[in-house]
Amino acid sequence: MTIRETLVTSHSAPAVGAGRRAGLRRLSVPAAAIIIGALALMWAGRSGFRQDLLVMVAVYALISLGMYIPFVMAGSLSMAYAAYAAIGAYSVAIVTTETGLPAIVGWVIGPLISAAVAVVLSLLTRRLSGFYLAAVTLLFSMAFEPWLIALEPLTGGSSGIGGMPTPTIFGWEPPRLLLIAVALLLVIVIATLIDRIRTGAWGVTVRTMRDVPSAVEAMGTRTTTLTTVTLAVGAAVASLAGALFVSFMLSITPETFTLSIVFMALFIPLIGGQGTAWGCVIGAIVMIQLTSNMPSVFEGSGQLVLAIGVLLILLIAPAGLIGYAKALIVWVRRRFGKARA
Repeated sequence: MTIRETLVTSHSAPAVGAGRRAGLRRLSVPAAAIIIGALALMWAGRSGFRQDLLVMVAVYALISLGMYIPFVMAGSLSMAYAAYAAIGAYSVAIVTTETGLPAIVGWVIGPLISAAVAVVLSLLTRRLSGFYLAAVTLLFSMAFEPWLIALEPLTGGSSGIGGMPTPTIFGWEPPRLLLIAVALLLVIVIATLIDRIRTGAWGVTVRTMRDVPSAVEAMGTRTTTLTTVTLAVGAAVASLAGALFVSFMLSITPETFTLSIVFMALFIPLIGGQGTAWGCVIGAIVMIQLTSNMPSVFEGSGQLVLAIGVLLILLIAPAGLIGYAKALIVWVRRRFGKARA
């Protein structure tokens, strides 16, 4: 072996090892999420209440993940996500009750329609940002519910759509717990993809646009186009939340997805941590626990408990629970490292 080959080998070996370690770290988080999901399914068992809690965790996690790309990464606050979730839910409901087609068709149509609506809204509000963008999209979300009621022949009006058939796979009706497992797996897959996107080249560009838009424009990328893409992707993900909800509840009304859902979804990444898409999943778990699974003494005070919980988390861990956990791990390593030294 020549000296050149020896040098190349010696330099490439650490790089390969570092790449493998980075790959293992990337896989460790989804693997841990799958294990936690399996434990959650065991915890739910045959309890309908606990199963519903897991469904709501998945629904809120998907809505929050949909908001994560345009809001946390790109800095564009849109309040239309209740409408996007409703589009996904009604798409599945209409397809299964009116056309006789498989529910999967509605799962595909809903995100496409939501993304198209988000693009139109983005083009109409491309000169707005901050409070003004939030206000306009908030008005759109408020107007969407009366519009659903007005389209009674298609949407069932104020009564909504009920009596949907249970999900089947080639005529086989899977157990509800298996469907919940699929729902949790969907959340894990989307959270993994968004987290990869965040650290990839496109995600870095989006985050740079949030902080220094002029730098992105100087690179030849139009910030308006990039913002439109983030809003469309976020709308499509939020639409999946509505499709998931209606697939389990088998009914939908115009009042199902209200603005309160969007406001609570805004706090989810603050609770879990904005530094990673997994903060949306952790935040959704905490939020459902604080609002729906507290002891009976707190019954009826879910919103107040959530507000107090968010306040405490922001005071103790401004970077969210994941950020606090990372800081704690670093502190423990340094402490034990000094002790050993």
